[in-house]
Amino acid sequence: MPVGIRHYDEEVDLPVNPPVKPMLAKAVQGLPERDDVIFEPKWDGFRCIVFRDRDEVILGSRNEKPLTRYFPEMVEPIRRHLPERCVVDGELIVATGDKLDFDGLQQRIHPAESRVNMLAEKTPAAFIAFDLLALGDEDLRDQPFARRRALLEEILADTEPPIHLTPTTTDHEVAARWFTVFEGAGLDGLIAKPADDPYVENKRTQLKVKHVRSADAVVAGYRWHKDGKGVGSLLLGLHDDEGNLHHVGVAASFTAKRRAELVDELQPLTEGALEAHPWRAWADAEAHAAEEGRMPGAPHRWSGQKDHSWVPLRIERVVEVKYGSTLNGRFREVTKVLRWRPDKKPHQCDFSQLAEPEPVGLGVVLDPDDG
Repeated sequence: MPVGIRHYDEEVDLPVNPPVKPMLAKAVQGLPERDDVIFEPKWDGFRCIVFRDRDEVILGSRNEKPLTRYFPEMVEPIRRHLPERCVVDGELIVATGDKLDFDGLQQRIHPAESRVNMLAEKTPAAFIAFDLLALGDEDLRDQPFARRRALLEEILADTEPPIHLTPTTTDHEVAARWFTVFEGAGLDGLIAKPADDPYVENKRTQLKVKHVRSADAVVAGYRWHKDGKGVGSLLLGLHDDEGNLHHVGVAASFTAKRRAELVDELQPLTEGALEAHPWRAWADAEAHAAEEGRMPGAPHRWSGQKDHSWVPLRIERVVEVKYGSTLNGRFREVTKVLRWRPDKKPHQCDFSQLAEPEPVGLGVVLDPDDG
């Protein structure tokens, strides 16, 4: 194991030691009209808390498991640019073509060391710093965010890629412009941090503002809820220009009552559904496991032992769903059902309705022109 790559069962001598559960944010609609918040871009990566104790570097994740072995290329830059003893909260990202590449980032989590090293060279990561939990012998978590941010700016004043300091603003007009423009680089909103707040682990005291849109999608199947008593999620599809139906994500978050109702509502659509189903070849999920879960039933490295079997439905129903953003033609997150659309035909549900932001480079985000 390379020097400096540690696990949590080993110790570092810092005022804040791993594991640390990161501070979280709750979703709000629209930019908060408050004068006491500091706005930041909302990065689309892996949350990461860096622990540096001289030569020792640990990359902690939001689920309290170390990320260091998956991003070995980050150890030396952290030693070069961060103080000898510090704890810094931030985000690991991968960029492709000057835009965030979350798919590329996900591929970095691999059990084979040879592949980890190959990907570290082929798709290297960067670290975006946005909070400071400890510096030297001082635990800063009880300090207001404004002071932690000022200290972070001091220690990263001369930093260079792949270590970056996220930009901030207290100007609501600038924040509103960032919210629109930065999406073109793959970001999905803003974080608003109260300037006087301490760092509170695992608490949603910060605010996040994300893009919200809607689209009509085909309901092509469903998965059972984990308790086996109702529909857990609806499998959604959109047509391409050639009329092929692609799996683009799921809709979920139903109440227990609604999950049971959906079973009865969808039961008639299960009769003969598989015979002419466009995803018939995907019914055998194990045969397609190598395709990384791009079809409804296939397992992948992120799903663990979850049951991803699915119930095909005849391609007849359309639903309007609320979503935030897309990634490579798929809904980036689980969507929420707004209403059924009996007035829409399945063939009318295509990719053209998805909003695409104006592309901008990551450099615009990392060094924005407030003017």
